[in-house]
Amino acid sequence: MNYDKHPLRTVLDRIGPESCPGKLNFHCHTLCSDGSLEPIALIKQASERQLSHIAVTDHHSTAAYLPMLDWLQQARDQGNITPKLWSGMEISCILRGCLVHVLALGFIPGHRALLTYCSGDAATGAALRAGEVVRAIHEAGGLAILAHPGRYRLGFSELIDAAAELGFDGGEAWYDYDMQQRWAATPLICESIDKQLKKLGLLRTCGTDTHGMDLEGR
Repeated sequence: MNYDKHPLRTVLDRIGPESCPGKLNFHCHTLCSDGSLEPIALIKQASERQLSHIAVTDHHSTAAYLPMLDWLQQARDQGNITPKLWSGMEISCILRGCLVHVLALGFIPGHRALLTYCSGDAATGAALRAGEVVRAIHEAGGLAILAHPGRYRLGFSELIDAAAELGFDGGEAWYDYDMQQRWAATPLICESIDKQLKKLGLLRTCGTDTHGMDLEGR
């Protein structure tokens, strides 16, 4: 695939601090990993709140995707306006000696290249290397995004540079590092991350990283 023409790029190119949580959400979880919401309950919330685009990024699992896709089709058949659902998964890996998370977005569900990462647990050995994770995501037709760059042992500036060198497509620019009851981007750190990603020509995403019962909270 030509990743410069990935269909999700046109959506991510428009992302800013006002995009999440009311319009876009590319990072949230269900009971299929460590979230609290059933997949259908989550996608119902997204539809009721009139989100335009969403990706559910359970850890090492895509089990929520097909049930949500079926529910959305039924809702559309009934004449309802629904969000665009993108495939997603959050994958653990080692980047510059640091354990980080990668958001795989917009890949072909069930693609063999990602089977190693769909077992419910982190991979081991060579498959745990960031470069291998990016290669697998790309082979499956997806985009590789560095999740919440400001949450790790190493500073976000170093990690973003390292991610760019390995062919990551972008980073999660807008994130609630204060983990408030209702999601709000953390201004200074998010603005710095956004600026660095732009300078490197990388995509920027946003997401609530919801684990609880409310899609607009942490």
